[in-house]
Amino acid sequence: MVKRLLFIYNPHAGKGKIRNKLMDIIGVFSENGYEVTACPTRYAGDAVDIAREKQEGYDLIVCSGGDGTLDEVVTGMMARQSGTPLGYIPGGSTNDFAVSLALPKNMLKAAQTVMEGRRFRCDVGAFNRDTFVYIAAFGIFTDVSYETPQSFKNALGHMAYILEGMKRLPTLRAYHFKVSYNGRTIEDDFLFGMITNSTSVGGFKKITGKYVELNDGLFEVMLIPRPRGASELNQIMTALVTETMEDSLIICDKAESIVFESEEPVAWTLDGEYGGEHRLAKIAIRPKAIELIVPDTDRKAADGKEENKGLLQN
Repeated sequence: MVKRLLFIYNPHAGKGKIRNKLMDIIGVFSENGYEVTACPTRYAGDAVDIAREKQEGYDLIVCSGGDGTLDEVVTGMMARQSGTPLGYIPGGSTNDFAVSLALPKNMLKAAQTVMEGRRFRCDVGAFNRDTFVYIAAFGIFTDVSYETPQSFKNALGHMAYILEGMKRLPTLRAYHFKVSYNGRTIEDDFLFGMITNSTSVGGFKKITGKYVELNDGLFEVMLIPRPRGASELNQIMTALVTETMEDSLIICDKAESIVFESEEPVAWTLDGEYGGEHRLAKIAIRPKAIELIVPDTDRKAADGKEENKGLLQN
C-alpha cells in the first residue's frame, strides 16, 4: 500500500531557508515510499487549521519551520486527538525544541531522521484552552532571548541571557500573582515566570534546570520574585549567573499543573509567540500526548557515533 505523508511547512521561517531545499526534502520522503502532500502556511494560525482539517488519512505528518510552526501543528493535531506520528524539520532561527529533541540542524539530515528515527511519546502543555509544546512564560525575560544576538549567546551561554535582561532593570515591572501548585499557594510580586518542558529556551541550553525529561509528566517551574532592596537583587542575579538556584530567592520546582491568578490581565508567551493577556492561567501537563520522531540513538551508537542524551536531561 502507498504510504501518505502530509508536509506542512512555513516558507518564511528562518528567512525562508526552506525554499532552496524544498524539492530535496520532498525527494527524501518520496525515496522512502511516501506519497507527499505539501501545504505551505499562508498566515499566522494556518498550520493549526491545516493539521486539524487535513490530518485524516495520512500515515505521517511532518512540519518544518520554527517552534511557532511546530506549536501550531501540535495544536491542530491535539484538537482532533490525532494519533498520527509527527516529524519535525527545524527551519526557524531559534529552534529550541529541536535542540531538546536532538534533531540535526541540517534540514536534509533532519528529513532523513524523520524517515529513519524512532518514535518518542512526548508531554504537551495545556494553557487554559490553548496548547503549547515547551514553554509558557511572562515577565521581564520573555522577549530577551529572541532579541539577543546568537553570537552573544554562543560566546557567553546563558550568561548572555542574564546580561541582556539586566539592561531592563531600570524599567522592571512586577506582576502580582497567587500561584497554586503541588498543594501549596504562594502570593507575591513576580518579575518573571516560566513553565517549561525543554532543555533550551531562546537558544540557551541548561537554563530550565537539571535532569529535564520530556516525558516524565512534569513541568519545570521557575519564578523570580521582585527583589526588596539591593541585597535581594544581588542574591537573585548571583543565583542566575552561577546557576545555583538552591537556597536562593528564585523558586525552582517541578509540577504537573499550576494555576496563576491575578487582578489585572498579564501578557503571556507560548512557545515564543504571543499568547494573549489573562487574569487566570491554568496550566497542566498532558503526559505523552504526542508521538514525535527523534534520532535513533541506538543506531548511532551502533555506527560508532556518540550517543545523544538530549532527550533525557541537560
